[in-house]
Amino acid sequence: MVRTARSEATRTALGPTLVRLCREGLDIVCIDADLGYSTSAVKFGQEFPERFFPVGVAEQNMIGVSAGLAACGKIAFCSSFAVFAPGHCFDQLRMAVGQPQTNVKLVASHGGVVTGEDGASAEAIEDLALMLSIPTFRVIFPADVVEAEQAIETAARTEGPFYMRTLRPKTPVIYDDSGYRFQLGRWDRLRDGSDVTLIACGELVKAALDAAEILAGEGIATRVLNASSLRPIDREALLGAARETGAIVTAEDHFVHGGLSGLVAETLAEENPVPLAFIGMRDRYGTSGTWEELLEYFGLTPQAIAEAARGVMSRKSQ
Repeated sequence: MVRTARSEATRTALGPTLVRLCREGLDIVCIDADLGYSTSAVKFGQEFPERFFPVGVAEQNMIGVSAGLAACGKIAFCSSFAVFAPGHCFDQLRMAVGQPQTNVKLVASHGGVVTGEDGASAEAIEDLALMLSIPTFRVIFPADVVEAEQAIETAARTEGPFYMRTLRPKTPVIYDDSGYRFQLGRWDRLRDGSDVTLIACGELVKAALDAAEILAGEGIATRVLNASSLRPIDREALLGAARETGAIVTAEDHFVHGGLSGLVAETLAEENPVPLAFIGMRDRYGTSGTWEELLEYFGLTPQAIAEAARGVMSRKSQ
């Protein structure tokens, strides 16, 4: 199995990164809907209280305030849990941010079933589909805290709407001391291979790497792509994987419809159809448990990814 030196929650990237960028001269403001300690946004508020605007439990108002500040020339970051934003404020995101393309960056933590013990009502597994349905939003789901820090900086330095999902638990750091740099619209090839491609986002990137190790033991050369940039997608990497490996498995902590799986299937159906399999949530909500237990319970594991890879390989054209 692939092992890493440390683990850290991606949600911890927001506050410290905004502090650094503001010190560097970026005109950042941060709007918080009562969850700044959990999202780490409060660290920005402690350093720059005049730039931090808590609005209470009012996600719709948070988006309106963010859009207004962006219209005044600010780089407006806002944060909450993913079940509340976009969950409580989709219309405001569509009308006040998406259509006028205001410079608002929504960083939503506690996404996916890995939110764990808080149960189904707190586990956002449709947020990526909601945000991908607004065509002007760039949508990012980083694989680890290093990539999250870099993606936040990219959002701050790039004009227009962004959505980024971060996670509650401490997850393995993949890019520690790697020299990696996040690029919008680029999928990082973490492992090369010619037999099958695994495409994953978020915490399931590590699961895909572990699945590739399992398959390597069987003599299967497996390519692994980190699809952290969901919009824009990396069409070149995706189409190259289809041409060169001929079989693809996607893996995401999200409904299989409307997220990474949908993007891959839609693109390949038009450009280069190949056998596909999708690891993710299928027409069911989450439940309560530790995040490790829930990944196992819902089949979001290296073993399930490896089994799906064997299946798509058996359907390849001879």
